[in-house]
This record gives sequence, C-alpha cells and structure tokens, in this order.
Amino acid sequence: MKNLVSGFLMVFSAMLLAGCDGANSTPVSPVQTVNARVVESQQRQVPQMIQSTGTIHARETAIISAQIMGRIQQVLVREGDEVRAGQSLVILDDASMRASADQAQAGEQAARSQITAAETDAKLAASTLERYRQLEVQKSVSPQEMDEVTRRAEAATARLEAVRAQSDAARAQVAGAHTMLGYTRIVAPFAGVVTARMADPGTMAAPGVSLLQIDQAGVVQLQVTVDESLIAAIRKGMKVQVAGNSADSSTIDGTVAEIMPAADPASHSFLIKIDLPPSNHLRAGMYATASFNNGVRQAIVVPRTAIVNRGSLICGYVLDSQGIAQLRTLTLGAEQADFVEVLSGLSSGEKLVDGPEDRDLAGKRVEVQP
Repeated sequence: MKNLVSGFLMVFSAMLLAGCDGANSTPVSPVQTVNARVVESQQRQVPQMIQSTGTIHARETAIISAQIMGRIQQVLVREGDEVRAGQSLVILDDASMRASADQAQAGEQAARSQITAAETDAKLAASTLERYRQLEVQKSVSPQEMDEVTRRAEAATARLEAVRAQSDAARAQVAGAHTMLGYTRIVAPFAGVVTARMADPGTMAAPGVSLLQIDQAGVVQLQVTVDESLIAAIRKGMKVQVAGNSADSSTIDGTVAEIMPAADPASHSFLIKIDLPPSNHLRAGMYATASFNNGVRQAIVVPRTAIVNRGSLICGYVLDSQGIAQLRTLTLGAEQADFVEVLSGLSSGEKLVDGPEDRDLAGKRVEVQP
C-alpha cells in the first residue's frame, strides 16, 4: 500500500511539472530580415568654417528730403514701388518759386535791353573821341572840348561795363531761380525700391526732414559680426558661402567688401560687410548665414541619404555586430556636397542603412543589398 501511494505521488508530481512548463513557455519569433543598402561612416578632412548669421541690407540707401521749404502737393510713390533714376517722387508747391523765376527772367531781359543801348552810346562816344583827336592834331578844338569828349567816352565805357555786370547778375538770378524751381520736383537719385514713405500731400517739407527712403535695386550686402578671436582668419576680398534662412534659398558666393577697423567695445566683435550677387532669393531685410573658410579639420561624415527624420529628431539606422538595425539619434554639423558631418551619436567605421526613407527598420536584421 505504501508503494502504491508513493507511485501515485510521483506520477502526480510529474504531471504537475509538465503543466507548469506548458503554461510558462512562449514560442520565440524569428528576427525579421530585410534587404537594404549599407554605408560606413568615415573620418575625413572637412573645411573648418566660421559661421555667422546677419541681416541683408541694400548697399546704397538714400533718405530723401527736400532742399527747400514748401508745401507738398503730390507724393507720386508708395512703399514697395520700384523707381528709376531721375523719376519724380514728390512735387512741392512751386507758385512762389515760379514767380521768382519769372521776375528774374524779366530782369535779365531788361538788362539785355540796357546793354544794347549802352553799347550804342559807347560806340558813339568812342567814334566822337576819335574825330576830336584828329581835330586836336589840326589845332581845331580847344583843350576844354577835348577833355569833355574824353570824359563822355570814358563814362559811356564805364556805363557799358556796369550794365554788362548787371546783366551777368540777372542771368545768375535766373539760373538760381530755375534751380530753386527745380527743387520743387524731388527725383530718385538712383534706380531702386521705395522702402519707407514718411510724407503725405498737404504737409510741409523742409531740409533735413525725411520724406522717403529708397534702397538701391539689385545691389545688396550681408552684414554679420565675427568674434575678435576669429577675425584674423577673415580678409578683404575673400569668397564667402552665403545661404538664406528661407526653405527655397540656395547657397551663393559672396565677397568680403569691408571689415570694420575696430571691434564693438560691448560685444568684442567686428562688423563684416559681404557683397552679394543679384539673387531672387536674397533681398534686403532677410536673414542669411555666412560661412568663412578657416582651414580643415577631422570629422566623421556619412552620406546624407543615411539620415532620417523621426518627428523632431534626426536619426540613423545603425547596425550592431549582428547586423540588427537600431534607430539612433544623431547630432549633425555642416553639409559637404553629398555628405553630412556627424558631431555626436556615431563613431568612425560604424555601418548605417542607406536610404531607409520611411521604413521602420528598428530591431530588424539587415542583409546587404548588392
């Protein structure tokens, strides 16, 4: 009986253990395998760039104001209008200036008439003097008569010179009056764009009071600041890569035009002005980034096609020793042609999936696609 109970217990225990093993065991699913291109991160020399972001300005900006005081009759342009050199911008009331010009013109005409009469008198006096000199040789005139004729000739000559001087002054007054009349029509000094309008018809214009602002068309400069510790690497005339901050802006080459001779005492930085070629993407008022070449340095780079965006993160699918892809967050640096610098998150020689695009490869075994 005792042996029977023991046998029963052994069988029951074996069944119990078998039941427990069956409850806890789960089938292990195989790792999914995908085909993909694989690239290897490399360490290479890349340009060492000094980057600085600044604002694009027109190289030439004109603040338009009147040269005389007057009431504004018309403002012919608005902000954003393109203007050509010499185009009329503002018209002032010219009534008083036109009256002054007419008066000066009348004075000049009177002076010309006086010149004609004075020239006739001077010629007559000179001819009379010549006859009296001949008579004086013949002893036919008295000394008193000769003195009188000489005095009249000299007076006629002096009067002619005075009238000519008055005529010159009258012509100068006419020129001055027409110049002042011209000041009532304010014109554009160069071709450009109206960027500010500060006056309206009916208001008074005066010298020094701003009416309009015009930026020269097509000629712009990027103004950036560079720390004093880096200024030695920058020289006038050097080429600079400039990229706008807008999504559709491409990189263009600029030229360092000016380097301010002194640093700003507050920021200890130098102002750099960079001439830019004509561009549809870079205009006055926009932000842009300048990249100055400062030699070379060692960096880890990968093809840009190996980089993926996952939400706000920049990542890459990095393969472990068994070829399993792991999504890893990366910090990128400068782009160089088809490659991009990796500042952190990757070591030289590690393998990444090339061109993963939107595929979810995390945890999958990658077989190299031929």
